[in-house]
Amino acid sequence: MSDSSTVLVLGASGGIGGEMARLLLARGWRVRAMKRGLGVARREQGGIEWVEGDALQAADVMAAAQGCSVIVHAVNPPGYRRWAEWVLPMIDNTIAAAQAQGATVVLPGTVYNYGPDAFPLIAEDAPQNAHTPKGRIRVELEQRLASAAQAGRMKAIVVRAGDFFGPHAGNNWFSQGMVKPGRAVRSVNTPAAAGVGHQFAYLPDVARTMVELLDRRDTLPAFAGFHMAGHWDATGTALAEAVQRAVVRRGGGAVPAMRPFPWWLVRLASPFVTTFRELLGMRYLWQQPVRLDNRRLLQQLGHEPHTPLDEAVEATLVGLGCLPADGVPMPVQGAHA
Repeated sequence: MSDSSTVLVLGASGGIGGEMARLLLARGWRVRAMKRGLGVARREQGGIEWVEGDALQAADVMAAAQGCSVIVHAVNPPGYRRWAEWVLPMIDNTIAAAQAQGATVVLPGTVYNYGPDAFPLIAEDAPQNAHTPKGRIRVELEQRLASAAQAGRMKAIVVRAGDFFGPHAGNNWFSQGMVKPGRAVRSVNTPAAAGVGHQFAYLPDVARTMVELLDRRDTLPAFAGFHMAGHWDATGTALAEAVQRAVVRRGGGAVPAMRPFPWWLVRLASPFVTTFRELLGMRYLWQQPVRLDNRRLLQQLGHEPHTPLDEAVEATLVGLGCLPADGVPMPVQGAHA
């Protein structure tokens, strides 16, 4: 039997997994997180119970999930690599553990599942006709999750949002393609094509949305999918402009320059760098407006957790070490892309 207040977070060292772990802990949940290379079988840190294990090992996931009523599946292969080998086995292990515990699986969804036939405004029930290998893998992942939930013994909630950013975000466009963590911001890259809108999601808002849906899990269908509106950057430069305002407001120096993201350099290096090759495969999402329709979420919750853009961007820059937490100007450093 599962404990209704115990949750297993897979991927707690990452962006959304870490955000979920911290928020659930603050809301009174008993939080367990699994990590490879822990060195010991179990360790408590910051109120979170860490256990040794690998999401690719079915026995590890099954053991870690003992007594859990919720499993947050926020684990992905790093650097966009080895999806074909790892993504589906990992979700199969999570499904098996959830069925054994009668648990609810919470999954951060992606826009990769959809093709141009669903653009520019994607409804929750839009056909998932992915046109990239990565997208087709994500479609299969959600199909397996839906089939298992509809067969009984478990439930699943998918929350789909735009590109993540936040104070503790890890692998994302904001911290890896637009600014550089740990440095004063001298310039901001803009990945979107000129004038093309793009959707972003502030990680604390995503976590709050997931937790609010979890609070209602007993009233949801066995498999429930929701979209978040997040922050819509209508021009492709609104987020970068918010960075500029934050730097000036916090005394971080001169207004950062705004520069187009160097896609040419990514293309040049892509034959030799797997991550760059994968990034190129996702470029289509920056070349046309792709927006998620959150009507179903609004119907369910009555609102969507939403931090104002300037507040979210400033908190993100402080968290990334690009702005000082105490308002003292950052040391002058060389310009960076």
